[in-house]
Amino acid sequence: MIPLLVPLSIWDPFIAVGSAIMRPLYWVVSGLLVLFHSLLSPVFGADSGWTWALSIVSLTVVIRVALIPLFVKQIKSSRQMQLLQPKVRELQKKYGHDREKLGQETMKLYKDHNANPLASCLPLLLQMPIFLALFRVLDGASREIPRGHWLEIHPELLTSLHEATIFGARISSTFLSVGFAGGITATHVVTVVLILAMTATLFVTQLQLMRKNMPPEALTGPFAQQQKMMLYLFPIIFAVGGVNFPIGVLIYWLASNLWTMGQQFYVIRRNPAPGTPAYEAWEERRKDKLARKEAHRAPSTPSAAATAESGVVRGTTNGNGSAPTVTEPTDGPRVVRQQPRKQTRSQRKL
Repeated sequence: MIPLLVPLSIWDPFIAVGSAIMRPLYWVVSGLLVLFHSLLSPVFGADSGWTWALSIVSLTVVIRVALIPLFVKQIKSSRQMQLLQPKVRELQKKYGHDREKLGQETMKLYKDHNANPLASCLPLLLQMPIFLALFRVLDGASREIPRGHWLEIHPELLTSLHEATIFGARISSTFLSVGFAGGITATHVVTVVLILAMTATLFVTQLQLMRKNMPPEALTGPFAQQQKMMLYLFPIIFAVGGVNFPIGVLIYWLASNLWTMGQQFYVIRRNPAPGTPAYEAWEERRKDKLARKEAHRAPSTPSAAATAESGVVRGTTNGNGSAPTVTEPTDGPRVVRQQPRKQTRSQRKL
């Protein structure tokens, strides 16, 4: 008897949608990995862990370059949010008793100044599917399950990625997967070092933003409390969760954090928010640069007045045919000495 009803899980539709979304990302991630692997193989070797590690770093650079326009929008929105904090506090004092009115006025304020509270999270949200795709590709490699078209048609590359090591640790291994039966291994050490470096770069990036590119009035209130919570909470979350990620994913994460830190340092130095310590430092550098330009534009050759002061006047002969008057430089009063008149050839014969 053929069963008429087939039991279905309530999660099956969501899993199907997720698979449909992730499959193109698997295709892109595996394709970029294979592409950079083919470019780096002649240098380090096809099965070298450095080849695969640098391929992951190259993949990170490509992704972050593609996200630069979103990063610019994030910076602008975050700057607007910081500058609007004093006005938000005024609204809180005025409409603190009416939550609905406060929400309406706050959203109107954001709309009038083209500020979006969620824009600062947009690049991170867009990176999450890519991060998940890379995690799934490397997680599949650790179990020799191909994910992504380019690894499916090249099973030898899947084996190479699975066996590749860096500092004696497999790129596809996790901190927990190797266990402690054999004591502390290279995988444990490399994972801990990557997690610490990843956490430190994230902390420095957030601290740099709060200390240098936020006005003093933005360091108080709910928004500032949220920033401080993120400063300490996110590194802890990533540090705890990092033990479940393959080393290859940690390499991607560290490279992405380093890019973010450098990119933010460039923006803060070149285009700081007004009213911040970074803006004051930028103003000082601009004034120094203008002063150096003015000093460089000063005349390098003496003027006519300065030449006369030095005692030498160059020019044509006087009207009477004599040489020009020469003023000898002296410390005392200047003495003008008349030069002898030029003689003709017949006069010299006489």
